[in-house]
Amino acid sequence: MDIEKIISELTFKAVRSSGAGGQNVNKVSSKVVLTFDLNTSQALSEEEKLLLLTNIASRLTTENILILNCDEDRSQLKNKDIVIKRFLEIIKKGLFVPKVRKATRIPKSVIKKRIKDKKNISERKQSRRKPDLE
Repeated sequence: MDIEKIISELTFKAVRSSGAGGQNVNKVSSKVVLTFDLNTSQALSEEEKLLLLTNIASRLTTENILILNCDEDRSQLKNKDIVIKRFLEIIKKGLFVPKVRKATRIPKSVIKKRIKDKKNISERKQSRRKPDLE
């Protein structure tokens, strides 16, 4: 995965932000909308694309396009930096493959010790009972 190549494939659009902010909201387009088309990406291999399709499927549109918004700051540049960082984090998490768990056997010595301890506890409880006088 080449980060510079992926960032070059991103498309950005500046939109007017919603919410409080007075006249600044009405005049300045500070909200940034990032779009990334997974199907046409040249930076990702086919295996990486399949991995992303399965791992981040809930975030993709029906055309396999990832859309992210950011209007946290009044500055368009800061919003662009924030949305790029968020995008890279999503891609890294989507490409993460967890290690396969190897099933391990319980050692015979551990099994013997458990059974021996069980017997000892049983004998201890047997000795506490009242004797049968019949």
